[in-house]
Amino acid sequence: MVRDAVKVVIVGAGPAGMFAAYELGKEGFNVTLVEAGLDVEKRKRAIAREDSAGPNYISGMGGSGTFSDGKLNLHPEVGGNLLEFLSRQEANELISYVDGIFVENGVPEKAEIHPKARELEVRAMTAGLRFLPIRQKHIGSDILPNVINSMKRRLESHGVKILVETSATDVIVKNDKVAGVEIKRKGKKRILAADYVILAPGRAGSQWLLELAMRKNIGFRYGPLDIGVRVEVPNEVMDDVTKISWDPKFHIRTARYDDFVRTFCTNPSGFVITENYGKFVSVNGHSMKEKKSRNTNFAFLVRIMLTQPLENTTQYGRSICMLATTIGGGKPVLQRLGDLKGGHRSTWERIERSPVEPTNRDVTPGDIAMAMPARIVDDIVEGLDILARVIPGVNDPSTLLYAPEVKFKSIRLRITNRLETEQVKNLFTAGDGAGVSGGIVPAATTGLIAAREIIRREKG
Repeated sequence: MVRDAVKVVIVGAGPAGMFAAYELGKEGFNVTLVEAGLDVEKRKRAIAREDSAGPNYISGMGGSGTFSDGKLNLHPEVGGNLLEFLSRQEANELISYVDGIFVENGVPEKAEIHPKARELEVRAMTAGLRFLPIRQKHIGSDILPNVINSMKRRLESHGVKILVETSATDVIVKNDKVAGVEIKRKGKKRILAADYVILAPGRAGSQWLLELAMRKNIGFRYGPLDIGVRVEVPNEVMDDVTKISWDPKFHIRTARYDDFVRTFCTNPSGFVITENYGKFVSVNGHSMKEKKSRNTNFAFLVRIMLTQPLENTTQYGRSICMLATTIGGGKPVLQRLGDLKGGHRSTWERIERSPVEPTNRDVTPGDIAMAMPARIVDDIVEGLDILARVIPGVNDPSTLLYAPEVKFKSIRLRITNRLETEQVKNLFTAGDGAGVSGGIVPAATTGLIAAREIIRREKG
């Protein structure tokens, strides 16, 4: 078979979609990459119009994580677990390959584990929590557009056709085999015929994937939900740790509920931003190479698993976010930790008396306990007290909490270890929104797993 005749449609131009397209395009496949959001340049301009220091989330090429901050965690068990699909050696080889492509497109080459990482790991262990020493890189949200633009040019040089501002509305299945994707562009629908389809819709597309699975009777299971707050403290509180690990990964088990709580996406000298999902808002964080704040922020997330009668963690997470958005009058809720512990609603007067100046002021001071379930609030308060054993001051009354922060990774289609759906042949999933990863590098790696399986079949 002539490879150029093999048509592959990829839905979503985040890390998973872009890396899958890169691999297939390099091998001469006829690839169309469909992205509902904006291209890189339009996205840059839209973000600049919103707020150059802390923009609202605007979707598009590069995905949320790749475009917003660009932390590369080079470990097979961080940001998901690649060892579900690959041996450790295979996973590490693919991670190195992903890293190499990023380096070719302008990302610094150096990534090392700090000499004091082991010392911090022991310190955490004796304090009753876990620290994961990992090789990391930080690109910066001001540098990332250049990296994504470089990758876009590389894709186009391989003949990949990129359709931005184009929604995938349906997947065409005939005789239990994928046949194409229905798209909507400029108000008009049409069918893109395909021999293979890779669904990499990103976190914002997890609801779309759920609805698609239900329409097509494709088996799936609900994954965990990570929900909590974004914590903001003075840089001085976190300096000793972030000098060792730019994005430190701490895992905690709370005593009261035995729940799993973790730190995620730390931004030294960074900014808290708002993500607008349409019906609700969430918060996130980013940091830049050139522009700095006086604060460090990080996500502090509680892992939620549901059983009967409610298993839909997406619906549960959305309901919490919608309630928080209602409490905040359409904006995230901001509260001092001391006010939360004392049962007081925060006000601007209380916050302005605090030594921590918020980097996101497009928020509503309020009471997080009114917006989130008591169990999650208890886990956050207890978890910060435990974290303070390693990072003194992180649980100070002046610590700022923004709510809600949510990471949707809520359904996973029934798939093989090559990420092909069990019920529909030649239909693959990849990336965060498909529940198989939770970060830039693992998302890119899952895109490569799907792409290489397609290449293997066609070469065979």
